Amino acid sequence: MMLTRSMARFTAGLAGAALLSAAFSAQARELSVSTVLSEAFPWGQAAEKWAELVEERSGGELTLRVYPNSQLVSGDQTREFSAMRSGLIDAAVGSTINWSPQVPELNLFSLPFFIPDETAVDAVTGGDAGTMVFEAIESRGVIPLAWGENGFRQVSNSRGPISQPEDLDGLKIRVVGSPLFQDTFSALGADPTQMSWTDAQPALTTGAVDGQENPLSVFDVARIDQVGQEHLTLWNYMNDPLVFAVNQQVWQSLSEEQQAMLRETAEEAGAWEIAMTREQESERLAAIQERGVTVTELTDEQYQAFVDATQSVYEKWTPRIGEEVVNAAQAAIDAR
Repeated sequence: MMLTRSMARFTAGLAGAALLSAAFSAQARELSVSTVLSEAFPWGQAAEKWAELVEERSGGELTLRVYPNSQLVSGDQTREFSAMRSGLIDAAVGSTINWSPQVPELNLFSLPFFIPDETAVDAVTGGDAGTMVFEAIESRGVIPLAWGENGFRQVSNSRGPISQPEDLDGLKIRVVGSPLFQDTFSALGADPTQMSWTDAQPALTTGAVDGQENPLSVFDVARIDQVGQEHLTLWNYMNDPLVFAVNQQVWQSLSEEQQAMLRETAEEAGAWEIAMTREQESERLAAIQERGVTVTELTDEQYQAFVDATQSVYEKWTPRIGEEVVNAAQAAIDAR
């Protein structure tokens, strides 16, 4: 009789453990997170940091699985926002540039020579303009949680130094699929050629395009100098903030505790990635120069020449972005 009771207790214990395991499995949830770049780049590291923090804080109840290199949208990075809005992607750490075709307000950061330095970036993202941009994203079915940073974008080419608008005349420059980029480089006399990052490096290798524009982190990690990009100009012509975001339906299906945790970890990962990106900037520049790349830094007069040459782009795009958003950003920059 004692053996029978022991066996009964043992069996009941196994059944309880199985039920507990099943309940845990039913509660555990994995969300897909899209990024354009892998963890070799700060951008990809931001997504991985977010996933790491979520796993720690949720105790495995909620996990993020990162899909780098735009693989969830077959390499077409400009489709990422639409895919997240429709629910094909649960979440993303995405670029304001890539999402701007669907959210015009995001073109604020791509206005040529509008945001001059990192202090100005922080003033814009942390102020009224940043709030307006997040509201614009949310109105389109995606919940923005935090800012990250891809950095200021610089221009490189295989022909020669660029220090004045005339130096861009006729150069084929690879740009992302945003009309604002087309207008900016056309205003500078270049021949902008839209293509995804997946296609860009082969095009640079064959000489199908002469140059490209990207933050120093991308130039350095991707070794763009190895595909003929021997001339680099530091002109900070636009900034590329990143946004941590989640599909609206996914967000609404989470508990308040999960929502708070997801936002908190996104903010923490974003702050970590922004600090890292900025700290590494000087080291990356030194590494690029050590590999033999000619680096051109503009004087104030040279910079102003580019500002003047792209004034028509600013005037054309301000109404499309929204006068209120642009004015709020300008006020934040002036007050920084």
